[in-house]
Amino acid sequence: MDELQERITELEIRYTHQSELVEELNAVVTECNQRIASLERENLRVQEMLRSLEPDATESPDE
Repeated sequence: MDELQERITELEIRYTHQSELVEELNAVVTECNQRIASLERENLRVQEMLRSLEPDATESPDE
């Protein structure tokens, strides 16, 4: 019976560590998703800025 109890205890310890790891990984993934969304918004703003300058950029000052 002691061996069974040791195995159960070991499984509980592993479960606890894995649960903590999953929570940490979830936090990292959430942070990455937020950063990606922010970079996508910034990228769209830059693209819009470039589009607004595009008509002016078609002629060089020397022409």
